[in-house]
Amino acid sequence: MNDDSNTNIADLLRQLRDDTTALVREEVRLAKTEVSEKLAYTGRNVGYLAVGGLVGLAALLLLLSSFGYLLAHFFEESGMEPGMSAFLGFLIIAVIVAIIGASLIMKALKAFNSETIAATKTVQSLQEDKQWAQRKIS
Repeated sequence: MNDDSNTNIADLLRQLRDDTTALVREEVRLAKTEVSEKLAYTGRNVGYLAVGGLVGLAALLLLLSSFGYLLAHFFEESGMEPGMSAFLGFLIIAVIVAIIGASLIMKALKAFNSETIAATKTVQSLQEDKQWAQRKIS
């Protein structure tokens, strides 16, 4: 009878070891999946940030060269000195382009702030696994 109880305990311990090993492997797989999803999300938003910056720069250059001259011409026609009219025309256009670029950058930063890099689902699952293992042992 003593040998049977030792065999049963040994079988139970082996089963617990095997279950725990399988569980840890699944948790590692889950962590890898979750981290890769978060990296993809972050990569997309880095792309938005970069594109926002480039669009802002391109818009700044193009709009300053075209609308800046247009506004400068309008101010000259109103009787303003040519140097001051060019300065004011380019300044107004620069402010408008800066607002557009800032709004794109704020969108990306807001997305970054709303998402964490930590594998929260995996941490929660590991806590549940710890509780499961404690119940199995006791």
